[in-house]
Formats: sequence, structure tokens, C-alpha cells
Amino acid sequence: MSEKDLNTLFDEAFANAQLIPQESVPQDMQLVLYGLYKQATSETSNPLLFQNPQDLRNAFKLNAWMQVKHLKPDDAKSEYINIINQLLKERNL
Repeated sequence: MSEKDLNTLFDEAFANAQLIPQESVPQDMQLVLYGLYKQATSETSNPLLFQNPQDLRNAFKLNAWMQVKHLKPDDAKSEYINIINQLLKERNL
């Protein structure tokens, strides 16, 4: 798969993710998707960029990103695409 194809598929998956009602996706899956998205789109490998590290929500987000920081951006994009496509299929969207 060429990089352009992967980027196009990733952009489509991100747009399709907006069609999935947030409340229908378990919070742990939302965090996985967040981590994958951040890893796929971040230009830095340092995820410690939160303004308020005391914020519990940001701590969960940071943890989700750290869980996938070992992935290359293209691998994170592929995994994100697969999860979004599965969620769309499960919800018949």
C-alpha cells in the first residue's frame, strides 16, 4: 500500500469516526483510538505535552498514547482504520 493510499484511508476513517455516536463506543476503545490517532499524526515521539498533567482526563489520554508509542505512524494509522471500519460494520453505518 502506498503512503498516499494509507493517508487517504486514514483521513476517510477519521471522517467516518464522526458518524459513530460517541456514547456507543466504550471509553476504553475511545482511549485506544485517541492514542492511535495521536501516534499516527504526531510529529514528535514525546507524548508528554499536556498543559495540566494533574487533569485526570489528560492522564488517561497520555496513558492511551503511551500504550501505542512503540508503533510507527503508518502502523498506528492502519490499526486506527481497522478499528473504525469494525465499529462502522458493527453499527451498520
